[in-house]
Amino acid sequence: MYKCLCLSLYVIGLTLLCSCTIATSPLPSENRSLTITPDPIAALLAKTKVDNDQLATMGFSAQVGAFTQLDNAVRMERLLSGRGIDAYYFRHQSGLYKVRFGNYKNYHSARREAEQLQAQGVINRFFIVIPESYAAARIKRSGQGDLRAELVTTVRRFIGVPYRWGGEDRNNGFDCSGLTMVSYRLNGLNLPRNSRAQFKAGRDVKKKDLRQGDLVFFATKGGKRVTHVGMYIGAGKFIHAPRTGKTVRVAKLSTKFFAKTYVGGRSYL
Repeated sequence: MYKCLCLSLYVIGLTLLCSCTIATSPLPSENRSLTITPDPIAALLAKTKVDNDQLATMGFSAQVGAFTQLDNAVRMERLLSGRGIDAYYFRHQSGLYKVRFGNYKNYHSARREAEQLQAQGVINRFFIVIPESYAAARIKRSGQGDLRAELVTTVRRFIGVPYRWGGEDRNNGFDCSGLTMVSYRLNGLNLPRNSRAQFKAGRDVKKKDLRQGDLVFFATKGGKRVTHVGMYIGAGKFIHAPRTGKTVRVAKLSTKFFAKTYVGGRSYL
């Protein structure tokens, strides 16, 4: 009987002990502080997600030509593109047309490619553009300057140019995405080539919140399929390349056609 009584008391005690453990009794102070300590892995994943929303920066590129005639720059760009080389032409602040190609991880890779093309007689003189020379890198390094303003300054150089881009949107009859891509890449941000990829790469921005340097997208063939893009420059205006052979120009978002076909705005900064 004594053994049974002891056993019963043991079972009751064990039950009470388990009940206390499950109950929401206060934890020791060191345990309370441990439960609210931020998870470093979660913080790292959160940071990585934010970083992935931003465009990659440009690496090393090669630059060739100083053409007074646009057609010469177009031919050079298409000659390189025909060899599978990622190339684009642009209007320099000097007014001359130049061509850049490649996006290499290091200086030696960029120079080796350029020297091979030079030996084959495809290009003449060249120089290597280093990542630190781009506006995006310079502003990040110094903390001074406005990248959005730089983007608008760049795209404005194309106004009046009969922009004959041979990019992936040419089947839609538009050279628009080449204009925006080049403007971003010249400032050190690797924007995708075609308008739909550009639309997917950015963060959604409401029309009332658009800032200069953001991109605006349109479904010019009806529906919601993106077929056109331009760069917002403020005051309800944007710069775009209407279609092959037409000159780059400023347009208003309030224009009936663009108001009707507007799909959305995207930011990359």
